[in-house]
Amino acid sequence: MRKTHSILPFALAAATIVLLSGCRQERETAPRDYDEIAASGVLRVVTDYSPLTYYMTEDSLSGFDYELLQMIGKRTRLKIEITPEVSLTKSLEGLDNRSYDVIARPLPVTTENKQKYIFTKPLQLNKQVLVQRRDSIGNVAIRNQLDLGQCTLHIAQDAPTRLRIENLAHEIGDTIYIQEEPDCGAEQLIILVASGVIDYAVCDEAEARAIGDSYDEIDCKTDISFTQFMAWTLRQESTSLCDSLNLWIDEISHTDEYKALQKKYFGKQKKR
Repeated sequence: MRKTHSILPFALAAATIVLLSGCRQERETAPRDYDEIAASGVLRVVTDYSPLTYYMTEDSLSGFDYELLQMIGKRTRLKIEITPEVSLTKSLEGLDNRSYDVIARPLPVTTENKQKYIFTKPLQLNKQVLVQRRDSIGNVAIRNQLDLGQCTLHIAQDAPTRLRIENLAHEIGDTIYIQEEPDCGAEQLIILVASGVIDYAVCDEAEARAIGDSYDEIDCKTDISFTQFMAWTLRQESTSLCDSLNLWIDEISHTDEYKALQKKYFGKQKKR
């Protein structure tokens, strides 16, 4: 009998662990689409930290994606819970494990990306450009992609830009070295180029123009990629949420408020 009593607590503990593990797994694998989000009243969003996406200046927040999210929140009465995250890898991991419902930062709608995720309607057209310094008379070292051979291009860590540069190297038949900069977004990369710490960086054109406008020595007129559709990213299972976002974005896009937002961030850029 003594043996039976000594084994029983362990058996109960083991059963408890199995039950708790099962509950945890159920929470992690539970679907979270529009109905679940509407019931909770919270839309969980992860976004980039950059002047065009989500940015803090003094005591206020700005950014195209941030302001569009606020318009959606006002229209739907959902609480928009925003997490800024520079790392795209961490953002995708958070989306995959359901920590976030949507990645609200411009990502290219490519065939490769569409194999794993779904996207909202395109929010902007964008392309990757080379960021470099002008010399004292306004000339630049590289205007033709063929001249990129043997050059080192700096990019944000885990940026989708890497694949395009690798393909470009094959196209020109030469080696292009890629240096990923941890914890660097477009703004930090452009500052590094302007200050002479690095010679070349690759960024989205919209960000490069918005940030580079503050630096007379910066040039961002050499294209690295073709123009691409950019959109927000969701899990493939989140079809209802994607449809809802598209409906809200379409309704908002016809308002004067949205047109002013587009002009503010993608019209003629003013110096910050």
